[in-house]
Amino acid sequence: MSVLLIVCEVLLVITSFLLILSILLHKGRGGGISDMFGGGISTSMRSSGVAARNLNRITVIVALTWAVVVILIGLITKFG
Repeated sequence: MSVLLIVCEVLLVITSFLLILSILLHKGRGGGISDMFGGGISTSMRSSGVAARNLNRITVIVALTWAVVVILIGLITKFG
């Protein structure tokens, strides 16, 4: 069980880092880091843009993975 716990903890660190980065890439009220990657071009044309939609999908997938890993760590700690 300790190997599984270590794998989950490493995965938690990686997903936490990716989640922070993907959230920071989103455009806020005054612009965002995502403007560097083409988000500013699509917003000036008044469309959602492929980059913004893909960033939303990536953020949701990483957040769900993070939540599953947190639950797995809790279950391993409780029953292991």
